[in-house]
Amino acid sequence: MKIGNITFVNRPLFLAPMEDVTDPSFRHVCKQFGADMVYTEFISSDGLIRDAAKALEKMKIRDDERPVGIQIYGHLPEAMVEAAKMAEQAAPDVIDINFGCPVKKIANRGAGSGMMREPDKIVDITRRIVRAVNLPVTVKTRLGWDENSLIVPELAERLQDAGIAALTIHGRTRAQLYSGSADWTLIGEVKKNEKITVPVIGNGDVNDPFVAKDKFDAYGVDALMIGRATFGRPWIFRTIRHFLETNEILPEPDVNERVKIARMHFEKSLEVKGERVGLLEMRRHLSCYFKGLTDFRETRLKLVTENNPANVLKLLDFVAERWGCTENTSNSHI
Repeated sequence: MKIGNITFVNRPLFLAPMEDVTDPSFRHVCKQFGADMVYTEFISSDGLIRDAAKALEKMKIRDDERPVGIQIYGHLPEAMVEAAKMAEQAAPDVIDINFGCPVKKIANRGAGSGMMREPDKIVDITRRIVRAVNLPVTVKTRLGWDENSLIVPELAERLQDAGIAALTIHGRTRAQLYSGSADWTLIGEVKKNEKITVPVIGNGDVNDPFVAKDKFDAYGVDALMIGRATFGRPWIFRTIRHFLETNEILPEPDVNERVKIARMHFEKSLEVKGERVGLLEMRRHLSCYFKGLTDFRETRLKLVTENNPANVLKLLDFVAERWGCTENTSNSHI
């Protein structure tokens, strides 16, 4: 499979762009576990052209993340084109357009999946961006606005004609948000369409190796994009890859390994964002690494309220001592 000049392994696994999740430190950790492609958090085109500090910060990428895509969203064609040009200056490998975010404040103003009610505008914006930049342009979208407007089969052909290099489809409508189960039927229909020659990437409810293999086998997609299932479980890429290649299930990391992963993630966050911001933004991640531990409530509270980085590291050491197994974990895959 190729996107532009980027060649991927057979059945690649991509990290989905997620607001407040896929920052440089999390992308780094997912790369360590075999994510074949990662994306920035989605970036507002309006924010970029206004030089908003938060939007500009999200565009910072590192060479060890490659291949990496910058994802932009918005509803004004001129602003989207200008934002794409600015994103190109940050030297990603791909520029991705978000026509799939279902969040109310974004969709209701016509951006993200709000665009699913205006397919002509989707195609127009996409065509303009393809013409404006020299990088591969990809699109992420949903099945449609609701069950009565499942437009993605026709839209896929139009987007390909507009010049996209790949298409990611989330198997829900905007009306579903993230509820219910993702419906991959139309994703498979797009992939089986003989007119579609660009890679089709499936997204939605890929949360374990068995599901991943089934999606590849049943729907023939070229790649999978994994989102919420990575949160607190960046090793899911390693687990799925091992199963695809060997048909064997790797055991979940024990507590000692999870502590090592959390520490690596935390230290990378401090390195990239500085002590104060790096610590604050890690709070949403730290406790997720230790879901399911018994009698963990008090320690979890300390992890998400401690303001001293050195004390956070001590707390992680305490987790290993209190809940960790005694076996040697020197064969860790980290």
